[in-house]
Amino acid sequence: MLLCWLATPVVPAQSLTQRLFPAPPPVTIPTLEPPPAAYTFPTKETLSYSVDWRVFTAAVATFQIEQQGTTQKITATADTVGGVTMLFPVTDRFQSAFDTKTGCSSGFSKQTLEGRRKISSDLNFNYPEGKQTLVERNLVKGTSKQLTASIPACVTDSLSAIFYVGSHPLIVGQDFRFPLADAMRTVTVTMKVEAKEEVKTPAGTFQTVRVQPTADEGVVKNRGKIWIWYTDDARHIPVQVRASLFWGTITARLQSYEIK
Repeated sequence: MLLCWLATPVVPAQSLTQRLFPAPPPVTIPTLEPPPAAYTFPTKETLSYSVDWRVFTAAVATFQIEQQGTTQKITATADTVGGVTMLFPVTDRFQSAFDTKTGCSSGFSKQTLEGRRKISSDLNFNYPEGKQTLVERNLVKGTSKQLTASIPACVTDSLSAIFYVGSHPLIVGQDFRFPLADAMRTVTVTMKVEAKEEVKTPAGTFQTVRVQPTADEGVVKNRGKIWIWYTDDARHIPVQVRASLFWGTITARLQSYEIK
């Protein structure tokens, strides 16, 4: 008790601006709930998609998922095709991994070749120290930078989140929230389970559940509106993804899949 005053911060007097326009209350980040024990992650899975922009097939994308012990490793690729490649070539590679028991992501890396821009970045999560570290390299300019920020005890990333969400019950009318590491911040994403729909894709016709992720900030908010259609069964395979952006709508439809 004698030393309590040493731990008490000195609060400066508020300015007129602070009194008239008080800062918003601190944002409460939800806890990342572990995947339900009843859900079975695939041992190995390959999902291939055709990506359409307006009336054109603009790209092809692939998810490769492989389970190693309690770690689910995900590799995603996206490559432009046809005339789009001549206008603006894109070759993107993404990798992430998460623990199937806790849902916690261990990190997220990407290599992007978009037009003349070529970037490689690695984001790692150090939960014991409560921090995330990003190392980003500009492979054209030969420069690099490193950034560090705090994180809560457990987060997911933008790639792992697709499959983390699929592990949960998707009940129409019910929402759930989780923390997402995004651009050196931790944002709260709300998954709105909107409706059941029949969806036709090149891989077949599926009964699905439509889910919309929303957030108050970060990549989920800044990339327009996004919807994901998961199969309405125990597997919750993402068979369609649609993003409504300021320059148009792109839709990824399942082309083929292989699950073990």
